[in-house]
Amino acid sequence: MPAPAPTPPVTVHTGSARAPERQDEVLTEGALAFVAALHHRFTPRRDELLARRVARRAEIARTGTLDFLPGTAHIRDGDWQVAPAPEALRDRRVEITGPTDRKMTINALNSGARVWLADFEDASAPTWENVIGGQINLIDAHERRIDFTSPEGKTYALRPAGELATVVVRPRGWHLDERHLRAGDRAVPGALVDFGLYFFHNARRLLDAGRGPYFYLPKLESHLEARLWNDVFVFAQDYCGIPRGTIRATVLIETITAAFEMEEILYELRDHASGLNAGRWDYLFSIVKNFRDAGERFVLPDRNAVTMTAPFMRAYTELLVRTCHKRGAHAIGGMAAFIPNRRDPEANERAFAKVRADKDREARDGFDGSWVAHPDLVPVARASFDAVLGERPHQKERLREDVRVTAADLLAVGSLDARPTREGLRNAVQVGIRYIEAWLRGTGAVAIFGLMEDAATAEISRSQIWQWVHAGVVLDTGEKVTPELVRALAAEDLAGVRAELGEEAYAAGRWEQAHDLLLRVALDEDYADFLTLPAYELLD
Repeated sequence: MPAPAPTPPVTVHTGSARAPERQDEVLTEGALAFVAALHHRFTPRRDELLARRVARRAEIARTGTLDFLPGTAHIRDGDWQVAPAPEALRDRRVEITGPTDRKMTINALNSGARVWLADFEDASAPTWENVIGGQINLIDAHERRIDFTSPEGKTYALRPAGELATVVVRPRGWHLDERHLRAGDRAVPGALVDFGLYFFHNARRLLDAGRGPYFYLPKLESHLEARLWNDVFVFAQDYCGIPRGTIRATVLIETITAAFEMEEILYELRDHASGLNAGRWDYLFSIVKNFRDAGERFVLPDRNAVTMTAPFMRAYTELLVRTCHKRGAHAIGGMAAFIPNRRDPEANERAFAKVRADKDREARDGFDGSWVAHPDLVPVARASFDAVLGERPHQKERLREDVRVTAADLLAVGSLDARPTREGLRNAVQVGIRYIEAWLRGTGAVAIFGLMEDAATAEISRSQIWQWVHAGVVLDTGEKVTPELVRALAAEDLAGVRAELGEEAYAAGRWEQAHDLLLRVALDEDYADFLTLPAYELLD
């Protein structure tokens, strides 16, 4: 038999992007060969699954509904468990999230949280410098040789002793490509770049330190996408000589289609699964995206009016806890996005009270842990879970057999009393412009109006504008949401930003590009599946 053809190489194309310092430490010959092997083996299946998303969305548009899959009932009815959690992931009562810049890496590891979600996805704008710099920072962190000095002269370093947060890396979603790494004329999927570089450089040193390569998987829309990740894990472990089952993955249930396949997703990943997470903003974004033309019953009110106590959100989160504990997996709660204000004690306490109420509810509902976006919120969330867990690492023994969730419960968006308001529309425009402007400058986690915003919150903002325009929503003021009204609010906001910043600071930003892109993804007749796709074309 002829020898198999060699795998075509992955090559680096920085274009106008500046090569980050120490890039060669990440893009070694061995690492690029591994990424090439991942790309050639798995990208064709990735492409097929993205096409399947389009077909499924068309089916939802035709039927106006979703249901649990009849063909996988045997999995939901079966008697199986996911693999036991490794010691480093047994107690996950507080997890902090954030991008992989050097300062955040140090602060997150020192924060007192049990887990740090090191984010290459929604909290990171995928500039080449961020992609490579994040990998360097994680290598340095695992080697305990990371430090940072701010422009103001403040120094940051890892605590010399004591437990650091366990790192769980979130690669980009399946839909995003990395244009700086190419095989022939094809860009390599960003998910395989982020996963591949981190795994190749760190899996062995993590094992030697008594931990392992752990991941959060974002934006999954079906159990078939989980199956693809599981196959990636098996191949990667075999390729690098790592025992199968070393990798552990937590899946974000942040799409409405994945909510109907929670058990199937855990089943596909059962040798590598460690839990599911409730991703609030992307979940709402997914509802709008999939049911955007399904009529008034799927029109969401202002995003901040959709709390986790809304009936359809309760159904989603309680089903998640029930599913995880039935299968021996961790159930991780959603984000506390409030940003503490140390200069305003009263505002700070209001924010803390909201976080406390949210985390108390999650702990009572049976979640094993939850997310925060700022180190000051770690003690608040920990107190909520300490009160319920005590010395126990989790509460998986709470099977929540009282939970009975139907397809209708998950889709009961119309049960909300709140309705869209003019202030909600204005907020969506303001958040969209401010977030996109920061993203285009390379910042993916942005404090806006006291909340930590990321790509998920920008997605729900622009999606709601699109939905309200196309549904002809009438606001509390009696005004109908039209493209003209949206443009007027955007122009008013842009003028306000210009006046506030002054001409020099305004010109140094990317405000007009952000304004134009928001209007494009919010008002175009053809709905863009992800705003980060056209935004990536504008990224330096």
